[in-house]
Amino acid sequence: MDNAAKQFVIQQHTTPDSVHWDLMLEMEDTLWTWRLNVPPAEIGNEPVTAERIHDHPLRFLTYEGPVQNNTGNVKIADKGTYVILEEMVNSLVVHYEGEVLEGQFRLLQASNNKQWILEKNDRLKTKPHGQKCLPMLRDYL
Repeated sequence: MDNAAKQFVIQQHTTPDSVHWDLMLEMEDTLWTWRLNVPPAEIGNEPVTAERIHDHPLRFLTYEGPVQNNTGNVKIADKGTYVILEEMVNSLVVHYEGEVLEGQFRLLQASNNKQWILEKNDRLKTKPHGQKCLPMLRDYL
């Protein structure tokens, strides 16, 4: 697995009825995406529910504006680079270097395929450079 830093973005998606945030990780030619119910500044205080949703095209790394089918507007709430430190069938440990989101976090799949937990991973002492990763999770998404 390539340990080079890749891009991530968190978009604030505002609809007439609500607001949520989409965490998108660059993975080859697509963006793996999770829907969050809190803004990036609040991630880390407590574990956050992250719903795995459909992948997005890479153009969403920089896109801001209306969402198709009149389902609201998106604007970038955070962006930066990330490195996967550990990848297993049901979890990712990621080091983020963003404008807001910084440090190591774990995405852990709950019992339902679409439900994940995003939590700050302060206990992990692994450095982002030179860490071997297991290319297993991408086979299940």
